[in-house]
Amino acid sequence: MSGAGLALSTGLAVAALLNLWYKWAVQCVKEHLLTGIDRIIENALAEDIHTGDITTLAVVRRCRAACAILKAKEEMILAGIDVAARVFHLLDEGVVFTPGFTDGDRLATGDIIARITGDAAILLQGERVALNLLQRMCGIATVTARYVEAVRGTKARVVDTRKTTPGLRVLEKYAVRVGGGTNHRTGLYDGVLIKENHITAAGGLTEAVRRAKCYIPHTMKVEVETETLAQVTEALAAGADIIMLDNMTTATMREAVALIGERALVEASGGVNLDSIRGIAETGVDIISVGALTHSARAMDISMLMEGS
Repeated sequence: MSGAGLALSTGLAVAALLNLWYKWAVQCVKEHLLTGIDRIIENALAEDIHTGDITTLAVVRRCRAACAILKAKEEMILAGIDVAARVFHLLDEGVVFTPGFTDGDRLATGDIIARITGDAAILLQGERVALNLLQRMCGIATVTARYVEAVRGTKARVVDTRKTTPGLRVLEKYAVRVGGGTNHRTGLYDGVLIKENHITAAGGLTEAVRRAKCYIPHTMKVEVETETLAQVTEALAAGADIIMLDNMTTATMREAVALIGERALVEASGGVNLDSIRGIAETGVDIISVGALTHSARAMDISMLMEGS
């Protein structure tokens, strides 16, 4: 084989190995996420069923085949259909869960979200956990879509926060994405956000930024929370990549955006609601973080109804 042919052969072999590695890596990520979601569901089922579903054990005969529907009782954005299905499958892999819609679909009142067929006892035991998670996720997706619509036509992106239900963050942040929003950092481990208490503990804003930049890899950005224009100026001088404008008036935000220019991304935060978000977006900020997406979203009204035999 010629040198050119050998090089081509080697290159193809390397490409094939890289492709296999990539597929393996993607599968590992999927399995890791699924394991985490399964743990959430299993904990919820254990909390609810515990030593046994007394009512079902008492009144429902064993091995009774049943069919149920999940029904939307108001308009909403669907999020979490696969999570709901997983609840029943963890109880019994033989349950047939047939969705009528996919995540991101807009549902009307009366829409049949899914049909579920299986042992009646299993359907009854999984009902509340499946509904709790589905209603919660649909609520987050629905309210997120409203916030996203409110800033349409501006450059601002609507992002979530860490103000999530303990243990449910992965599901709630997924629901934000379904609703058209963007995720902020997932936790304390995947992004630097220097807040007021960090600044105090470090001995000052400039010192906090200096320490952060010495500690993290060059691929990670540093965000700093500011409350005044003086702090904005200091954060810029310290080299912050993202500057959060916390609880500022829209007039002050406009000044801050003009001061920052293109030298850093600008995030607005603090007390954002559907009445105020449009005005905030029109100041020219790049990002608007909204804790209400997850900490105040109302659960959507969904019911599970057993069909008569």
